[in-house]
Amino acid sequence: MSLRTKLTSMLCATALLAVGASAFAQESALAAKPARHHDDDHHGLIVIGHRGASGYRPEHTLESYRLAIRQGADFIEPDLVATKDGVLVARHENEISGTTDVADHPEFANRRTTKTVDGVKLTGWFTEDFTLAEIKTLRAKERIPAIRPGNTRYDGRFQIPTFAEVVQLAKRESRNGRPVGIYPETKHPTYFAKEGRRIDGTPIHVSLGTKLIETLVAEGFTDSRRVFIQSFDVENLLELKKRIMPSAGVSFPLVQLYDDINSAKPYDMVYNATHGEDLAGIYGELNQRIEGGISADTTYGALVSQSVLNWMKANYASGIGPWKSNLLPRTTLDPKVDANGDGKAELATRNTGAVHPMLARALKAGLLVHPYTLRAEESFLTQTANGVSQSALCEAVQLYSLGVQGMFFDQPDVGVAAREIFLDLSKP
Repeated sequence: MSLRTKLTSMLCATALLAVGASAFAQESALAAKPARHHDDDHHGLIVIGHRGASGYRPEHTLESYRLAIRQGADFIEPDLVATKDGVLVARHENEISGTTDVADHPEFANRRTTKTVDGVKLTGWFTEDFTLAEIKTLRAKERIPAIRPGNTRYDGRFQIPTFAEVVQLAKRESRNGRPVGIYPETKHPTYFAKEGRRIDGTPIHVSLGTKLIETLVAEGFTDSRRVFIQSFDVENLLELKKRIMPSAGVSFPLVQLYDDINSAKPYDMVYNATHGEDLAGIYGELNQRIEGGISADTTYGALVSQSVLNWMKANYASGIGPWKSNLLPRTTLDPKVDANGDGKAELATRNTGAVHPMLARALKAGLLVHPYTLRAEESFLTQTANGVSQSALCEAVQLYSLGVQGMFFDQPDVGVAAREIFLDLSKP
């Protein structure tokens, strides 16, 4: 860890103690007034509202996105899945029992089923079995009520938005010289395009990438400075770069998301290798850049070499979205620590002090690095390597100091504050 990073972490911790800043208690004040915005340059550092301001409102609702914008987020992030009639809606997953009141609708009881999505067996209700009109009869609810009980007071109040409605919100909220961007994620694109079936057994065969681009074009939201498109699948992004975007006459920066590099696998690679697809035809030279070639056992860890990152930059990706705990590896704390003094010991990890070399390699390749996800609640936080309990604010300042250019925040106000602190500390 560099001296600058150490000083930044210490200064951040001192500042927090001095001002008593706690993201756990800021909602009412921050929701009541707009975030302070500046006309000056943020030096390319962006704050991304993860599923909106999901720390304060049920995720993937227009109200969550609107609050993120008003707290100062530069981009809002909708996860996209498809309905039975092929409309993109914003949900964390296509299985919606955890984020909607679908289980309370007796008219949909017979649509509860079990499916395998990206190799994981799930039981519930799935967006591809509902028309948009039916989806609009549902209401959103808090996905993690045990962690965010305050958000449950909004259960049942908000509709499930379409992607078009999210784009329209960003257009409406872009005013007074402040543009609001969209950072959509295609969720389970291999499932929707190739493997998935509706409850009646018919193949889904929907290209989320095609639908995404069609929506942006239809809404006239085609400024490449206001859009990032992300996916955990590689093939989906290659299709966007090589075929879908050129056919539509648009070009947007693409971001390769990384699940856990130690164990998780890109599902498109698992599916294509298992089904005997032409891997060289799909992935081109990437198949040779990965040691041993692409197979059903290829993990995200195979995609962090300098050679692979250079190839990504040259062929399709403008950036990567790694899991923050892979960039800054953690070790388990036993026992857990009560860092915020609420009587519950929920802080369970400590950083090792290492920074994974994928960060330096990505920056060397010219890729943007946008880690996910920074959350203010104690159960998501960690300690520094020397045992200082961090807030999300300090965690963000540390990551900015390591060279990342943007982050996903459940509490976007924390991201805005962290950026200001970092830029102030960086002044000569």
